[in-house]
Amino acid sequence: MPIAIWIACIIEFALENWPDGGILLGIQFANATIGWYETMKAGNAVAALKQSLKPNATAFRDGKWQNIDASIVVPGDLVKLAAGSAVPADCSVNEGSIEVDEAALTGESLPVTMVEGHIAKMGSTVVRGEVDGTVQFTGMYTFFGKTALLLNSVEADLGNIHYVLVKVMFVLTLLSLILCITCFGYLMGKYKLAFRDALEFTVVLLVVSIPIAIEIVVTTTLALGSKELSIQKVIVTRLSSIEMMSAVNMLCSDKTGTLTLNKMEIQETCHTFSPEHDIKSVLVLAALAAKWREPPRDALDTMVLGSANLDECDNYEQLQFLPFDPKVKRTEATLRRDGKTFKVTKGAPNIVLDMCHNAEDLRARVEKIIEDLARRGVRCLTVARTIDDNCEKWEMSGILTFLDPPRPDTKETIRKAKVYGVDVKMITGDNQLIAQEMARMLNMDPNILTPEGLPQFPESGDPKDIPDTLGRDYGDMMLACGGFAHVYPEHKYLIVEALRQRGFTCAMTGDGVNDAPALKRSDVGIAVHGATDAARASADMVLTDPGLSVVVDAMLIARGVFQRMLSFLIYRVSATLQLVFFFFLGVFILPTERFGIHDKSFQFFHIPVLMFMLITLLNDGTLMAIGYDYVRPSERPQRWNLRVLFVVSSVLAFVALVSSLLLLWMALDAVNEVNWEQSWFKGLGIPQIDQGQVVTMLYLKVSISDFLTLFAARTGADWFWAYRPSPVLFWGAVGSLTISTCVAAFWPDQTMDDIITIGLSHGDSTAVKLLPLWVWLYCIFWWFLQDAAKVATYKFLDHYDIFSYLSLIHI
Repeated sequence: MPIAIWIACIIEFALENWPDGGILLGIQFANATIGWYETMKAGNAVAALKQSLKPNATAFRDGKWQNIDASIVVPGDLVKLAAGSAVPADCSVNEGSIEVDEAALTGESLPVTMVEGHIAKMGSTVVRGEVDGTVQFTGMYTFFGKTALLLNSVEADLGNIHYVLVKVMFVLTLLSLILCITCFGYLMGKYKLAFRDALEFTVVLLVVSIPIAIEIVVTTTLALGSKELSIQKVIVTRLSSIEMMSAVNMLCSDKTGTLTLNKMEIQETCHTFSPEHDIKSVLVLAALAAKWREPPRDALDTMVLGSANLDECDNYEQLQFLPFDPKVKRTEATLRRDGKTFKVTKGAPNIVLDMCHNAEDLRARVEKIIEDLARRGVRCLTVARTIDDNCEKWEMSGILTFLDPPRPDTKETIRKAKVYGVDVKMITGDNQLIAQEMARMLNMDPNILTPEGLPQFPESGDPKDIPDTLGRDYGDMMLACGGFAHVYPEHKYLIVEALRQRGFTCAMTGDGVNDAPALKRSDVGIAVHGATDAARASADMVLTDPGLSVVVDAMLIARGVFQRMLSFLIYRVSATLQLVFFFFLGVFILPTERFGIHDKSFQFFHIPVLMFMLITLLNDGTLMAIGYDYVRPSERPQRWNLRVLFVVSSVLAFVALVSSLLLLWMALDAVNEVNWEQSWFKGLGIPQIDQGQVVTMLYLKVSISDFLTLFAARTGADWFWAYRPSPVLFWGAVGSLTISTCVAAFWPDQTMDDIITIGLSHGDSTAVKLLPLWVWLYCIFWWFLQDAAKVATYKFLDHYDIFSYLSLIHI
């Protein structure tokens, strides 16, 4: 398209048609500006990762500990891993133990306890303890660095709409070029037109037939969709992702922090071992085994102190407190109330059970409870207290259960997604049993698999070496399960890639660094509220409010945007076809000489350049409002079917073309006195018109038909009255049609571009003054026929599944 318009610009300037050339040049600059803006808006996930790959490190260099840039640590360096610091590289723990938060990397909700020999991964954070560590891997060889490599390998995807526009423009431009070149040769040979005159008509016809503003209208529609999404607290970082969102039929989601709150909460289930205890009293005892009026020391303390009645705890005096020790796996406190002293402890079930005086009597029951909870993926915390004066006889008080609960709206969101034709898969780095329990809670398929059956990453480590047979080899297995657990970033990447190869349009939701590659690889990456910088930079959309319900809202908004773009493209293809074929066939089959018109400047029907430009500018100007139009979002994912688009457009164009050629034939037949008595105009009671009025009449007819075609195209398979247009589009069309009608009715009597033009209502009789009204009635009559043909075409396509019309809808 740009090349063709540049050629037209050069020709117009060469012919000294400055206004026409200026308009074309302005449109070219507008398109270039929009393209630059979209490029500037592109996400920069790799830059965000590089920034996060530069923490500081405390390293032993030159015989002393010193703070250095983590980017210069090398394997073998001795570094300090202390609470509150980020792990600067993949480091092995030398002596002692630390707790490390790996939620952003693996999806594990609770901190991981690491002892000598364990590897602390770069990008994780030490939350408790302090040890010396030895650097094992740095940069791109770390777990975190491999994630950056995956991100860097994903090439920018321009989205389906880019390729759709390219194909539509190629077809229309090629067709227009062929017809215009043919027309140019015919004008030179048959009508003996001068080269300049033939070239000027051909160039003008080419310019008005090429949908110049198509890219601007589509971009505007997407931008308005982005604004609509922002109201729903969704930030769009790539406009074309809105169109991709409309086609999503597979939603892959991380669990921790996405489907869940990423915050452990006590569950209502509490197993007690004496009548005086219930969940409230057990929670108080658990809180007493902590510093309840001090900031929580770890995630378990945060959970317990957030649920217990701390005012009740204030009735006790804490005499001694032993914090959590990874070796004994419990905390312990000595307390006094009303002169009575006792101890309380909370910790791992097997450890606390062995401390109880009746451990053997309880063992079978406790082990059954633990086994049942483990099978469901529910974590537990055991609480016990002493019951003798010497504080040596321990008694089991209860077993608290806790879980990272789903977000309040997650279950309903998944249900709605399935209703709207989108399957949902859970992909998490967390424990398989926990993932299965979460799937049951959310009414998802609990068949959660581990990565053993998944494809392996290429040995080269380069994602570009991933085979294109993943969908064929692993697609059935992935579709048959509810998701995967224990997966790493490369697994998530491969799962999304396999589903895409299988033909699915995949959206991926996530919040952590481990989700970033899959977010980038997916057709639509969605970073949830609270996501890491790397996840947000990799995503096409960012949620700024908690919860996932807005994802379904975004799908419906995107489908509405798709409907607007589809309506516009159907209209624009139809308008182009009817316009170029009308003037092309007018040259070939309706020479004016046949109707007794011997004007050398009017041997074939054509209109002044200014009228051509008015048709283009008024139509394209109004079409900017298509982004505001009312639509009915489809209940199924939307996909482009260009064959159906061109069939429907051709049907609409054919009806409009027949009506235009018929009116031209009748109008030309009514000009000459010899033909007037036998003309259709005479039979219909329409007054005789002049040659100049034929021009304004057909100008008005083409203008009206174009707009009425838009209102037929916008409702798809329904009748044009199925739902009303938006006020912006309606009044925009009314304004443009009013201008076109006034231009045709009151055009001054003159010769322009060697063409005689006379205002359509110029005359003494009332019948002549009402000619514009007659043209309107004629166009409306054919509009009903056009809409009927459109509805019949859709029914035919649907009934026989022509061009996979029905099949693509139900994929």
